[in-house]
Amino acid sequence: MSKRTLPEIAGAGLLFMADPHFADTSPGQRLEGYFEQILAKVEAGLNMARERQMVPVFLGDMFHWPRDNSNRMLVELMRLFGSHAGERMPWAVVGNHDKHQSRFTEDVSLAVLETSGVIRLMKEPGPQFVLRTDAASGPVKTLVCASPDGTPIPKSFERPGDNPALDDPKSVLWLTHHNIRFPEFLDKAYGIKELPGIDWVINGHIHRPQQTVRKGCTTWANPGNISRLTFSRHSLERVPRAHVWTPDCAELEPLDLPHFPFSEVFPDQELPPEQDGAAEQNGSQFIRGLERLAWRRTNEGIGLREFLDENLDRATSEDSLVWELYEEVIHDESE
Repeated sequence: MSKRTLPEIAGAGLLFMADPHFADTSPGQRLEGYFEQILAKVEAGLNMARERQMVPVFLGDMFHWPRDNSNRMLVELMRLFGSHAGERMPWAVVGNHDKHQSRFTEDVSLAVLETSGVIRLMKEPGPQFVLRTDAASGPVKTLVCASPDGTPIPKSFERPGDNPALDDPKSVLWLTHHNIRFPEFLDKAYGIKELPGIDWVINGHIHRPQQTVRKGCTTWANPGNISRLTFSRHSLERVPRAHVWTPDCAELEPLDLPHFPFSEVFPDQELPPEQDGAAEQNGSQFIRGLERLAWRRTNEGIGLREFLDENLDRATSEDSLVWELYEEVIHDESE
């Protein structure tokens, strides 16, 4: 374990916002006004964190597209995040949408925010900072760690070892941006199990909120994203929320964020038929594959093969079609 010095931050807890997916152009079937609506959600969440004296943390995918976002959007975000500078400035896990060609490089928009000094990034795996919370019995320390996109979730964590920065934490939190096998997504890569030395795993990436699961000493939570991206009954029925973690909590506390009714942010048309979890997941993979093919025809699909290898199963008809489309596009572009 590295003996690098970790920041120690005083705060009553952590306020999580997952996967904002900021974009200039409304993604998917979202109507106009998307950026302003997500900006209002994030501003409200940051204000909640300030009022509660909590550290705001984004669980990945700050942006929908990693590069070529407008200067206007970046300036608005710098202004917003900069207004919350100080000890409890925002932190963000690096998500898959924040990277170009599956890599976090200096030319992606999230790197611009980091360089401007308005946000701190969790871009390397391991311990990130220590949260110090005042209690009647004295200060309580929480070690906040992360596995950003593309890095493994540890099977265990030894604490405190010989690193003074990790000395005597009451709790260890591990923040992730991964495909985890929550009850509605049993075909995901990472199984839920006890991770000795880790008290909480709090995940972004999976947009649909999931039931908290406890395995031994480890509690697994997936609060769901704050941006409704999918035109579905699940999006119709859910409320965008931030979530609060405090020492000794058994569940994350949900906090409603400002949002427009579903009918004002999605088109007025019939919802697609409901599917079971496995079928819906294959469907969402299909749509994501098509979306990435569109990126390939522009400038953001260079890492598509890695995406397909990770997420698709050639044995299913839907996923095979995506692969056929991929090969067709690659073949057309090579001529």
